Order: sequence, then C-alpha cells, then structure tokens
Amino acid sequence: MNQPVIFIAGLTLVLGVLIGYLISRYQNQRSQQQQKDKADDILKGANEQARLIEIQARDNALKIIQDAEKEIKQRRSELHQEENRIQKRRNELDTRFERLEQREQTLSKRQSTIDRRANEIEKKHAQQMEKLQQISQMTKDEARELLLAEVEKEARGDMARIIRQIEAEAREEGEKRARKLIADAIQRVASEHVSEVTSKVVPLPNDDMKGRIVGRNGRNIRAFEQAAGVDVIVDDTPEAVTISCFDSVRREIARRAMTRLTIDGRIHPAHIEKIIKEETKAVDKVIAEAGEQAAFDAGISGLHPEILRMIGRLKFRTSYGQNQLAHAVEVAKLASILAAELGANIELAKQGGFLHDIGKAMDHNQEGTHAMLGAEFCRRYGVHPLVVNAIAAHHHEEDQESVEAVIAEAADAISGARPGARREDLEAYIKRIRALEELSMSFKGVNQAYAIQAGREVRIIVRPEDIDDLSATRLARDIAKQIEETMQYPGQIKVTVIRETRAIDYAK
Repeated sequence: MNQPVIFIAGLTLVLGVLIGYLISRYQNQRSQQQQKDKADDILKGANEQARLIEIQARDNALKIIQDAEKEIKQRRSELHQEENRIQKRRNELDTRFERLEQREQTLSKRQSTIDRRANEIEKKHAQQMEKLQQISQMTKDEARELLLAEVEKEARGDMARIIRQIEAEAREEGEKRARKLIADAIQRVASEHVSEVTSKVVPLPNDDMKGRIVGRNGRNIRAFEQAAGVDVIVDDTPEAVTISCFDSVRREIARRAMTRLTIDGRIHPAHIEKIIKEETKAVDKVIAEAGEQAAFDAGISGLHPEILRMIGRLKFRTSYGQNQLAHAVEVAKLASILAAELGANIELAKQGGFLHDIGKAMDHNQEGTHAMLGAEFCRRYGVHPLVVNAIAAHHHEEDQESVEAVIAEAADAISGARPGARREDLEAYIKRIRALEELSMSFKGVNQAYAIQAGREVRIIVRPEDIDDLSATRLARDIAKQIEETMQYPGQIKVTVIRETRAIDYAK
C-alpha cells in the first residue's frame, strides 16, 4: 500500500518539476521577447531622431550657405563701391595733376617773359649809361663819385626795404607769440571766452536724462560738480550736456564719469562719488601708461616715475590743436636726428626735446611760465643740468648753455611749424571766408554770395535778368577756376550758382 502512494508522490513531484521548468522557460522567452521589442522600439526611436537631426543639419547647412552667399554678395557690393570711390579719387588726382602741370607751364612761360624783359631792361640801362657818359664827359673820379652816390642811394633803399620786412616779420612773430601765450593761459587758468579748450560735450540717450542729472532740487548736479571739480552746463542743446573746466585731466575724468552714469542710469550722490573715484583711478592709470609709452616711443629710459606721470598728463593737453604728448615725442625724435647730424650729445638733446613742455602739465596754482616750472620740476627729480637748461631756455627765458639746448629749441620750432600740425587761427579762417565771398561777388550778374560748410561750399545767387541758365553754368566754372588760381585752401570747394525766376502779376 505504501508503494502506490510513493509512486504517486514521485510522479507528482516529477510533474511539478516539469511544469515549473516549462513555466520558467515560458517566462524567460517572454522576457526575452519583451526586451527584444523594447530594443526594437529604442532602435526605431534612435533612427527617427537621427533622421530629424539629419534634416535639421541639412536646414542649418542650407541657411549657412544662404547667409554666406548673402554676405559674399554684400562684400562684392562694398568692394564695387570702394573700387568706384578709388577710381573717382584717381580721376580727381589725375585732373589735379594735369592742372598742376598747366600751372607749371604757365609759370615757366611767365618766367621766360620776365627774364626776357629783364634782359631788355639791362640792355636799355647799359645804353643809357653809355649815352650818359658821352653827354656828361666826366672824369674817372667824378664818375666814381657819382657811381658811389648812386650805389649808396640804392643800398639805402634796399636797407629801408629790409628794415620794413624785418619789422613786419617781428610784428607777425609777436602776434603768434601773443596767441600762444594766451592759449597757454587759457588752458592753465579758467576762462569763459574759449570753449574749445575748456569744455567737453557729453551726448545723452534722451532729453529726459537731463532731469535725472540735475536731480531733485539740483542735488545730483551739485554732488557731481563738487566731487569732480567741474561745472556742468545743462542748457537747451538737445540730448547733450557740457562739462566745463580749465584742468584738462579733471575735465576728462568728469566726461568719463558722466558717460558711465548716463549709460548705467543710476544717478544719485553716493553712486556719483563712487563712479568719479573709479574714473579718477582709471585716468591716473591711463596717464602713467601714456607717459611710459611716450618715453618708449621716444627711446628714452631712466626717467623718474613722477616725471613720466607728469609727462603723461600732456595726453589731455593741446596747443593750437596739436596734442602735446605727441608733440613731445616728435620733438625728441627731431632733436635726436639733429644732434646726430651735428655731432652733439644725442641723449641729452633727446631728453631736452622730450621734456621741454612738461611745465604745461603743471597745476594752474603754481606761478611761473611753463618753461621755468618744467625746469624746476625736472631739477627736483635729478635730471641732467644741461637738460634742465634746455627746458628753461627753449623760449629764451634763460641763456642757452649748450648746443643741445639750441637743438631742442630748433626741434620744437620744426614740430610746431610742420604743415598740418596745428590748426589755422580764427582770424585767417575768417579772412579766407571773406575772400571767398568777395571773389564770388566780383563777377558780373551776382546778387549775393554766401560761404557755408566752413568754407567748403559757396552758394551764389544771381540776377535772373542778367544771367540765363547757360550763363549760370559758365559762371560756376569761371568762379571755380578763379578760386583755384588765386586762393589756397584744404580739400575742395563746391561752387553752387542759384538762378531763380519769379513771375508776378496783380489781379485788379
């Protein structure tokens, strides 16, 4: 009886194991199928994403190609415009060259005519002298005395002419020196009459910013003026304020600070003081770097840091429109060349030229001329005595003790007199404008003439009953030709002739 039970139990156990194995196998196969399906889904998604990326890459590549073609087209257009401009300029230069050649030929003809007339005059003079000797029948001594009297008379005439010329040159030089002294005084002492060397204009994003600069009851503008040491002028000028100060460094600090405040937008007393302190440090750094760079450009080493810092202040100083730091470097190079040619001490001449105007960077509270102030300052920091003398004597306020001092003075004069180094003064500008208008008014049929665009254009209004349309064109050409032949001017002058006809009648 136990055997059937055991058999059934064993059979049941075998069936259970077999069923468990089949169930496990089924589950494994199902799990594998699920993983395979999942992998297929991932692969399908990856393929789809890759296809989208490929499409996007193609779109981006197409866009890049289109942008490149557009830029190439724009560059070609710009190059074409530049070629046209260069060709136009070349044509203008060719035209001017032809005119110069014509003028040269004209001058050559005039010179030939003058020489021929001079020869004729000499011949006539010789003939007259022969006739005079025949008529007078004077002795040799009498002729000598008469000749000496004539020579003395002619010499006295030449002497009077030379004296008048020297007096005219002395007056002209005196006027130049007076203008220079006035310009120096303007930049070292406050003045209300010369705005171009004492003020800076700061552009504003809009006119509403003026109210924020002034602040409630003027507290912002007072804080700015007190911290920066300048005057801020808020007037009717659209989108701009003016910063006025005789000290060019303080004026530059205030300009930079005002620009930062208008861009930042936060304008109140505490922030104003912070910005001005930061800009003061920044400008001091710029001054120091400018002095070191200028000494490097001039080829000078071994100067005291205080001298370099003081010379760097000339970066913000001008004289007749010429930047004084660039002028110092230029004078140093010129002095070096002259010293090498004359066999003088190159280093001393170079330092004298480089430091000759350092006194212009001094504070206005120090009394004395810029030459003496600069010499005293350099003497204090151990500069060579001959260099100190060159600084003090470059305007003949002291006697020049060396040839290097003479070289420094000559280099200073050469740099200042170089064409284009300094702007023409107001008097010469007004004379040129007036001469342009008077020349235009001298032609027949002209009613009014106005020089505009700072003398770069002259507009001429003619009387229509005297000048017709064809004559107006001819008049413009004649006036332009007359200007070319009789006046000296930079660039070109546009001549515009305006002819206006008015028909008037009355209804009765």
